[in-house]
Amino acid sequence: MTPLEQYLQQKLDAREQAGNLRQLRTQRAATDFFSNDYLGIATNNLLVPFMQGSDTGTGSTGSRLLSGNSKETEALEEAIANFHNAEAALIFNSGYDVNMGLITALTNRHTTIIYDELCHASLIDGIMLSRAGSHKFAHNNVADLRKKLEHSKNKGPQLIVTESVFSMDGDTAPLKEIAELAEKYSAALIVDEAHATGVFGNKGEGLVCSMDLETKIFARVHTFGKALGCHGAVVVGSKQLRSFLINFARPFIFTTALPPHTISSISAAYKYLSQPGFSNKGLYELVAYFQQQVKESGMKGWKESCSTIQALVVGDNEKTKAAATALQNAGLQINPILHPTVPMGEERLRICLHAFNTKEEIDKIFATLEELNV
Repeated sequence: MTPLEQYLQQKLDAREQAGNLRQLRTQRAATDFFSNDYLGIATNNLLVPFMQGSDTGTGSTGSRLLSGNSKETEALEEAIANFHNAEAALIFNSGYDVNMGLITALTNRHTTIIYDELCHASLIDGIMLSRAGSHKFAHNNVADLRKKLEHSKNKGPQLIVTESVFSMDGDTAPLKEIAELAEKYSAALIVDEAHATGVFGNKGEGLVCSMDLETKIFARVHTFGKALGCHGAVVVGSKQLRSFLINFARPFIFTTALPPHTISSISAAYKYLSQPGFSNKGLYELVAYFQQQVKESGMKGWKESCSTIQALVVGDNEKTKAAATALQNAGLQINPILHPTVPMGEERLRICLHAFNTKEEIDKIFATLEELNV
């Protein structure tokens, strides 16, 4: 092997010995408690009645600045902006692209970024690739955020970055208090709504809209690959922000545009959310039922969460994998989340609730866990 190949093998061997080697799998248990398809849109093909005809084409032919733009895409962006009560919207190929492009475009060496320590990897990577100085604040800790803002005031523009619903713990950010601090310190606030889109708000507009904070947030990111059952993402904000990103966000400028059939799917998802009969009330009821079972079980290790993401911290890679295997053998697809995805000692079972899950299936989770004595 070449020196590079030797290095690669050493890294793989070390990860395997630690019990956290990642692998792709296709075999799934019967009951889905692991996907991000919270509303069941993808699982149950719910967008078919809202889809356009099949004559929309299969290829976008180039970047949007070259040949890949269309009237349909711009009309969709306008509809999305209206849906999320924003001035403008700009579609990207993924949430990762949005976060990378947004943060690197907005910042320079004079900027200070202050971000929640549990922000998603795409946000962290955007911060690392930017030329800005950065500080993390303790998770959802408003006092620590205030301290960091005070320390870096008068040193150039400040940018606060957080999520509305955190992907591993399932808890929500204190957005009202964070927005108040952003206003006090004249800082711009970015909120990633990936796991709140479709779930929070009467029509799934997100946590920001449900709290009437739209005018307090500089930029919001909504992804289509989770509750909306599609692919891609969008940033909503001002017309100025949209124009700036078109000119300076490299992942937008140098990426082939999403194909027409994907644009059609996203449009159908927003039509589905906008229909008079749409309701995510059943999903809220299922979350409340799950929380009641957590309380009644008396089981230690559950993270506090009012979202569709519920996490049971086991605290050991091998024990967590063994518990996940037992659940999967019981027909419940629940995956282990291991170090280094989460900090050492925070290894957990991550359970995602969906509109198509049942109370009986939830009962089966707790019955299986009780037998395991996790």
